[in-house]
Amino acid sequence: MNEHYDYIIIGAGSAGCVLANRLSEDAGTSVLVLEFGGSDRSVVIQMPSAFSIPMNTKKYNWRYETEPETYLDGRRIHCPRGKVLGGSSSINGLVYIRGHAYDFDEWEELGARDWGYRNCLPYFKRAESFSAGGDQYRGDAGPLHTNNGNNMQNPLYGAWVEAGAEAGYIKTDDTNGFMQEGFGAMHMTVKDGVRCSTANAYLRPAMGRPNLTVVTKAMTRRIILEGKRAVGIEYDCEGETQKVYCNREILVSAGPIGSPHLLQRSGIGPLEVLRKAGVEVRHELPGVGENLQDHAEIYIQFGCKEPVTLNSKMDPLSKLLIGLRWLLFKDGLGATNHFEAGGFIRSEQGLRWPDIQFHFLPAAMRYDGKKPIKGHGFMVLTGPNKPKSRGHVRVRSADPYEHPEIRFNYLQREEDREGFRRCVRLTREIIGQPAMDRFRDGEIAPGPQVNSDAEIDAFVRENLESTYHPCGSCRMGEDDMAVVDSELRVRGIEGLRVIDSSVFPTEPNGNLNAPTIMLAERASDLVRGRRQLPPSEAPVGLAANWETRQRTNSPARNVRV
Repeated sequence: MNEHYDYIIIGAGSAGCVLANRLSEDAGTSVLVLEFGGSDRSVVIQMPSAFSIPMNTKKYNWRYETEPETYLDGRRIHCPRGKVLGGSSSINGLVYIRGHAYDFDEWEELGARDWGYRNCLPYFKRAESFSAGGDQYRGDAGPLHTNNGNNMQNPLYGAWVEAGAEAGYIKTDDTNGFMQEGFGAMHMTVKDGVRCSTANAYLRPAMGRPNLTVVTKAMTRRIILEGKRAVGIEYDCEGETQKVYCNREILVSAGPIGSPHLLQRSGIGPLEVLRKAGVEVRHELPGVGENLQDHAEIYIQFGCKEPVTLNSKMDPLSKLLIGLRWLLFKDGLGATNHFEAGGFIRSEQGLRWPDIQFHFLPAAMRYDGKKPIKGHGFMVLTGPNKPKSRGHVRVRSADPYEHPEIRFNYLQREEDREGFRRCVRLTREIIGQPAMDRFRDGEIAPGPQVNSDAEIDAFVRENLESTYHPCGSCRMGEDDMAVVDSELRVRGIEGLRVIDSSVFPTEPNGNLNAPTIMLAERASDLVRGRRQLPPSEAPVGLAANWETRQRTNSPARNVRV
């Protein structure tokens, strides 16, 4: 360990691993990464189908929990975050969905300059190596490998896509390409049957570089400030508190909970929040920890007439055989996350791009892998993808081991409650199509007795869970409530940036790992002072007659952003 490094990265997660790789490409630059978690060398992390295990362990998960959520009848909601090399990319559900093109244009409209789709698409491509090859939307030479698992071999996947078409929706060839809206395959971060986390894709290939130092089991206590400049880090490691200093910049990539918490512990944040926690105010910045948002979902479950679901694979012997096959050959049911088909739709006419996402699973169980139903079943995980409710992350004390106060305010806004009502009714309509007749065997949850707005609302309050997509708590922009500017520099502090999903102004229309990696790719060029990749002119698809129709199976319209 040296006493000084050019760059200090806090957190070896989805963004931090990308930064570690890209910044250490410059041989004359010294890079230090501090990560509180440990090694990701575990079968339950590397085997894609086992993702529910690390997601629910204290060893690999910070196991944050919300305050009692007012609009969920006072329930506390589990908020998992990765505590391991690779961060949440090592414990997530491996889904690779970038978001709609207009999500990034929305960021730009909200003040994040040069973060529109035309600027972001080249970095999505630079990050990716897609198994089907590259084109004007997909990359074929990047570190992050993506594919479609077992290519929808289970007949339920195809029936789901056909049911969507029969209900009047579009089929899409690639939700990450020209047309997001519609029903089709979902992609995942898997390489040769193994989880392609950012630790595997970015960090491990760079570990042999002499200018990159990675320290695990290191708890960052605070950022050391000299006036209005960040100069170093105080951290705990092996029972001792140490200090290390930076020559250029400190890059905070601790995630949407950890990053605002670290800033606040360091005296950067809202005045009253810091004073209440007994933290010395070093720099008042009212937006730190505010604007917190998350995707949430419910599970709509149905029985299945035919024994083709994964429910028959939940017994110990079947799990053993799946695990043995994966260990020997890295294929079979262990090599997929089983979310191989999905869909994006608009819930009403006049919406330009989708606001509801579906994950289809040929099994009926909880997302955490618990409580499989008896017999055979399948389910749709769904929720509104553009939530309006906002919450916060707030420090309780300067103690880094004390979790912050987390409140998402799920369902605070009527728009979100109405969004879930639409999810229930539209899902039922889709599953009721002829393509599902062969398989459908009655609704298990919410159940046919749940029909009115009040009944659906009660079911949602009781059963809603996080989709594990928190973001927004260190929002980027150019206004007074923004925490970082459009180059991700903390406003009013020199030598300090935040680079992770906490800077997203709003939720992208999909799963957050892909856009977080894209953000870090682009940020690495900003930090290095390199010329940005040329903007893309790739066209974006919109559904025909979106202004006047909620659904259409007509061909897509070619539009440019």
